[in-house]
Amino acid sequence: MNLLYTEIEEELRASVRDLLADHSPVSAVLARIEGPGAYDPALWRQLAAELGAAGLQVPERYAGAGASLRETAVVMEELGRAVAPVPFLGSAVLATTALLAAQDSAPDDVLGNALGALADGSRTGTLAVPLSSAPGRPFTPTVTLHPDGTLSGRVTSVADALGADLLVVPGPDCSLHLVETGFTATPRTSLDLTRPLADLTFDRTPARLLTADPAALQRALLTGAGLLASEQLGIAEWCLAATVGYLRERRQFNRPLGSFQALKHRLADLWLDVVGARAAARAAADALATEAADAAVAVAVAASHCGTVAVRAAEECVQLHGGIGMTWEHPAHLYLKRAKADHLALGTPAHHRAVLAGLVDLPA
Repeated sequence: MNLLYTEIEEELRASVRDLLADHSPVSAVLARIEGPGAYDPALWRQLAAELGAAGLQVPERYAGAGASLRETAVVMEELGRAVAPVPFLGSAVLATTALLAAQDSAPDDVLGNALGALADGSRTGTLAVPLSSAPGRPFTPTVTLHPDGTLSGRVTSVADALGADLLVVPGPDCSLHLVETGFTATPRTSLDLTRPLADLTFDRTPARLLTADPAALQRALLTGAGLLASEQLGIAEWCLAATVGYLRERRQFNRPLGSFQALKHRLADLWLDVVGARAAARAAADALATEAADAAVAVAVAASHCGTVAVRAAEECVQLHGGIGMTWEHPAHLYLKRAKADHLALGTPAHHRAVLAGLVDLPA
């Protein structure tokens, strides 16, 4: 296992960070969430089509980059650092992973068209499951399959469903179906304004069977939870850096706030947590990329640790910024809301600790 970033990964990080700095600064994100649409279509086109980030894990035979989940994790890290309002988690991670997990049984032309469209950014998609769905937990489908192959039902609180034109929908017995038309997405009020949720409604919606193997759904959820840890790492890193920068400049009693020993101790403890989160997130990304036998263990460790660290870092950021940290104009609330929403997404830290206990044979 290699926890270090490769030269290619560092170059990818620099490219994504530059793109986000130029086209999605925090000030632009703050302005966008006050408008009617949180997503930034122009940013998504640049990230997906021009930079090729949406197709990193897609094989070259399907018009993707043929990279690995390690590179995808680097992008997730930078998107978390910028709280970028793009559907990367739903489209480039969950939907793409579900399609790839079904490639042994899905028609090659159907799979190729769907993956190619997601890879080049011409279409966006998502996995039609509640955002709270978690790997290692029994999944109960809320969609029924009719004899003619159509789907009916309703799925609530789906991330990145607004604007999606390609859905991977779990049906009875956790089979996966491809849906491209005939569904309705209704917005829901979500805590994280940069990642809105929606309810999906299907009424005799045409669908194509991708796979009847329930392992494909679990693979997508496991990958999503593992890569979400990288996003949580990016959130925590931004919050720590922003807080340190503020405490160096803000003065009290003619001294920088950062010179007070009690605050130094709090930041040192937080720094140690972030370092541990980085190791856990990188271990999970590497285990998923190499399909290691203990990938589920690495994901459970990363999801349980990184989720807690991101929330703590965001809370410290708000508190140590004082009164300004509580204002709508300061971006700290964006990171706190994203951190708390991620804390509940794809399994809470408590759920992942319970899963981890079973994987390593520890009694509850």
